[in-house]
Amino acid sequence: MHLHVHLPDAAAAAEAAELIDQFGGFAADEAAARASRSRDLGNVIHYCRWRQIQRLIEVLGEDPADSTLH
Repeated sequence: MHLHVHLPDAAAAAEAAELIDQFGGFAADEAAARASRSRDLGNVIHYCRWRQIQRLIEVLGEDPADSTLH
């Protein structure tokens, strides 16, 4: 269950939408791969950004029936 997803700016949401358009159901996997590459390069800031984008994509892909309606 995801309770909160932090996005540093609107560009992160746009990048998530772009990945979803390009990779469909594999968009979260692509974001995770980009995060991993950034980590391997020692770029902590980009690693964190891609992980946040990955979490957003996962939340957007969750089944609404599993969520609480208010």
